[in-house]
Amino acid sequence: MEPMQLLSDLGPIAQLRAGRLPRRLVQLYLGLVLYGASLALLVRAGLGAAPWDVLHQGLARHLPMSLGQAIILVSLLVLLLWIPLREVPGLGTVSNALVIGLAADATLSLVGPLDDLAVRGVAMVVAVLLNGVATAAYIGAQLGRGPRDGLMTGLHRRTGLSIRLVRTALEVTVVVIGLLLGGTAGLGTVLYALAIGPVTQALLPTFVVALTAEQSGTRPRAVTCSPPGAQE
Repeated sequence: MEPMQLLSDLGPIAQLRAGRLPRRLVQLYLGLVLYGASLALLVRAGLGAAPWDVLHQGLARHLPMSLGQAIILVSLLVLLLWIPLREVPGLGTVSNALVIGLAADATLSLVGPLDDLAVRGVAMVVAVLLNGVATAAYIGAQLGRGPRDGLMTGLHRRTGLSIRLVRTALEVTVVVIGLLLGGTAGLGTVLYALAIGPVTQALLPTFVVALTAEQSGTRPRAVTCSPPGAQE
């Protein structure tokens, strides 16, 4: 019984039938909670939020909602874009849309603003590294991609443009809109954009829960391990 290489291209039902479900569920939700916490820590560092969070911050400035609520709102709106792209959500997709925002708000309520510049710099670096761990953990659980990941892969499939180009275009767009709405970009935004891919790529093989064709009850297609950036 040969394990499939890295990530497997499974439908939502096959994801649940693919074996090792308790381990994968724990890893999924721990990863999502850590993801939300790392985004909040990056915000508290005050040196620039993650690209999508620049948009979330901007929305929170103009709407009666918290950062976490803005994350959830945008996630649900992005999921609507999956319909014409014919992307199929899984348990991890729906969980991503809800848990990350809740975890971000919980962390913001526990961690106040940071004043010392050195502390803020350390918090920024730690936040990006934790986000890479969280991304690898939730993607490695193999229970469905996040709303923003699915938007990216759906556009890639529909347009024929490269993943890198589609991701860059999306992130530049949301940062520009977020800045116009009053969100905060800076060194943290740049560090996140440059580092999250390599960090996740390096950690993902450690976190991927190996599945087998026999466990999933199908003959899934192995896909390459090049994570786009989770929440994202």
